[in-house]
Amino acid sequence: MANKKALEYLTGYVIEKSLAVDNVFVWITLFNYFAVPPEFQKRVLLYGVLGAILMRAVLIYAGGVLLAEFHWILYVFGLFLFFTGIKMLLFAKQEPDLERNPLLRWMRGHMKITDEHHEERFFVIRNGVRFATPLFVVLALVEFTDLIFAVDSIPAIFAITGDPFIVFTSNIFAILGLRAMYFLLADMTERFHLLKYGLAVVLMFIGVKMLLLDTYKIPVAIALGVVALILSASVLASLLVRRRANSEAKATG
Repeated sequence: MANKKALEYLTGYVIEKSLAVDNVFVWITLFNYFAVPPEFQKRVLLYGVLGAILMRAVLIYAGGVLLAEFHWILYVFGLFLFFTGIKMLLFAKQEPDLERNPLLRWMRGHMKITDEHHEERFFVIRNGVRFATPLFVVLALVEFTDLIFAVDSIPAIFAITGDPFIVFTSNIFAILGLRAMYFLLADMTERFHLLKYGLAVVLMFIGVKMLLLDTYKIPVAIALGVVALILSASVLASLLVRRRANSEAKATG
């Protein structure tokens, strides 16, 4: 029993950690788009991680209640994850268009926002009027993306185990390392450019696992192996493609 719980925790941790990579890539895009200096990013990341923990706690509780009352909700989760994976696969090459982001457009239409950063401040007062700084806009968008990724990742963990404690702890410990992961991956976005395809396939696999739950229950050990294999293959493929591109560039140069 203990070995099973430990394996469920490890699988949940790996899945959450891998899905968090795409979240980190979005953060990198946001910081680059708003030209946030590195020394100001730490405060946004701190609030972003705290917000992610709070959102996941609420969603895990809600998911546990729903699963306890309605078993069929697993099929809804499965279909959602499968089609989310397909969508991610189809739009993997497309860069996020922040100008069309509904939250950003709403804030620009309803809030007074300064053009420049004011150190780590989220708001400043000018002539008695409160202005939001670009750093606050980034924080709002980070929290918004945290919510979106939480909606994806929580059903994925419930595909592995129905134990809310395992779901919560595996999520929280994976999220606590998000700040360190950000600074690790900040300069490696291009190097692991095929990882998004791997994450999309992982979501599709987990969705299928949930849809087959009452027909054939894929063992947790096999699920962990498949997820690890998909992620390793996408990382290795990214490095090989990158190395080949560099070799061809040197040859032609």
